[in-house]
Amino acid sequence: MKIAILYGGNSAEREVSLSSGNAIIDACNILGHDVVALDPANGMACMVPDLLSVDLVFNGLHGGDGENGVIPGFLQSLDVKFTGSGNEASAICMDKRVSKALVHRKGIPTPDWISIGENDKIPTDNTLVYPLVVKPNDQGSTLGLSIVENHSQLEDAVDLARQFGNIILLEEFIAGRELTVTVIGDDSYPIVEIVPKHDLYDYDCKYTKGMTEYFCPADLSEILTKSIQESSVKIHHLLGCRHYSRVDFRLDENRKAWFLEVNTLPGMTETSLVPKSAGAAGLSFSELIQIIINEAMKD
Repeated sequence: MKIAILYGGNSAEREVSLSSGNAIIDACNILGHDVVALDPANGMACMVPDLLSVDLVFNGLHGGDGENGVIPGFLQSLDVKFTGSGNEASAICMDKRVSKALVHRKGIPTPDWISIGENDKIPTDNTLVYPLVVKPNDQGSTLGLSIVENHSQLEDAVDLARQFGNIILLEEFIAGRELTVTVIGDDSYPIVEIVPKHDLYDYDCKYTKGMTEYFCPADLSEILTKSIQESSVKIHHLLGCRHYSRVDFRLDENRKAWFLEVNTLPGMTETSLVPKSAGAAGLSFSELIQIIINEAMKD
């Protein structure tokens, strides 16, 4: 099969995407596919002949137009098969306000939140409950994310978040355990528990070896595991995702799982979470990539 790998791009997550893309390229070569590597850093238009010549486009981009629906929409307009969610689901999941609102409406717990725009004033102290998570509304890889303990720290945290986006989310901090679930098709995979060396699972902890401990499958009861996995598949379909995604939760001291967000194009680096989950299910990285390819070819 002839497969184009989109990777790199020009988002703030370019370096992560390059790592993911190289891993996907290696896996596709191992699998015997004919690979065309495409970096859309200078736009997609010049790539149209290549995109139209392949059987499938594997979207290995992270953040920016690759994940917010713009490039998926462009691929849809070309009527080519590609991995990952379409433009609508990508846009919904990238906009954390929208995805949280839709999930909340279905009765699935998600931390309380407010958002502030580019020209909005920072809320006063008496309107907020601390600690808070402050993060850009439409970024991944925890770029621009901070945990704020009191009002004196809020302005700096908002300023940091605004370096990565115009709309900022102020979200209730849920103390507890960090969990993530891989969904492929209609199936959920072993839950990963994330224990970072820092106070939060930040960019360094995500992409630096040794900065985070991972436990997969997570040490949870069978009943709780099943409940969180079922919620993950439900959220995946509720938001219109396809092929694969990663659903993130916090688990509080009362064993209540709180939905945080969905990543429609999760990382595929050697430290990434989806490969860890697939590995716990007995799959090699190449087998994981082939399963995603198979899902995409069903459409």
